[in-house]
Amino acid sequence: MAHPPAPAPTDTELAATLLREAGALARSIRAEGRTALMAGRHVKSGISDFATAADLAAEQAIFNALRAARPDDSILGEEGAGHVGTSGRCWVIDPVDGTFNFAAGSTYWCTALALVSAGLTKGGTTAELPADAEVLLGAVYQPEEDKLWLGGTTEQASLNGRLLPPLAPAAVDTLAAGTYIHPGWLSQPRAAGPWQRAAELPATLRMLGSGSCDLARVAQGELGVWFQHSVPSWDWLPGKGIVEAAGGDTAVVRVNGLDWFVAGARGAVAQLAGALESGALG
Repeated sequence: MAHPPAPAPTDTELAATLLREAGALARSIRAEGRTALMAGRHVKSGISDFATAADLAAEQAIFNALRAARPDDSILGEEGAGHVGTSGRCWVIDPVDGTFNFAAGSTYWCTALALVSAGLTKGGTTAELPADAEVLLGAVYQPEEDKLWLGGTTEQASLNGRLLPPLAPAAVDTLAAGTYIHPGWLSQPRAAGPWQRAAELPATLRMLGSGSCDLARVAQGELGVWFQHSVPSWDWLPGKGIVEAAGGDTAVVRVNGLDWFVAGARGAVAQLAGALESGALG
């Protein structure tokens, strides 16, 4: 007697499986040693911004699986994988977020996915999606700690299947803030001025090297708020979805020609946004 086919995985089930598999693949390549990891190493914007063999392999694996499981959806990958679909939905892939940490042997890195309610136009696979795109599902997996955060407009915020408590409003001076600014920007007043205005407000600062890990921890409450400028879609949208699903706030503030991305407890986000704007050059 023939058995009925297994039901297709939900978006949440698919994302969880793909991130766990991609994380395991990345770890296995790193375990082969630095020569294997750096084979085909591609430097992007500078010495601290590069892709390893693990980034490329993990993205290709996720891309291939998404094309098979969700053929009508668009795909936008950090390392160049892309597809223009017809469904009006787009998957955003970050195969290894925190690559510098990852290559150095740190545990503070992750794989991340976002499913957004926005399509790509023809030739748009190298473009970024709107920063305010609706995140149906954000997913962040930190392999070294076996932590999977989920959340979006179709998914309650959770960590390893346990619902996260709603984020309470808070004043920024009571919170730890995660942030990042490349050293080269500190000599440029248009970035350094707003960043310093904002950085003076929190109780303490953390610069840990993986935006998606940071944003997941904002949703969890380990970090109170987070801010950074010029954040690409793959570093913003997965965490944005989880933070908002946890009851947090997000904002994008344009100052001196740069877009600053802020997420965290309500109240604190507004305070940081105001501080950033106060750093506008006259």
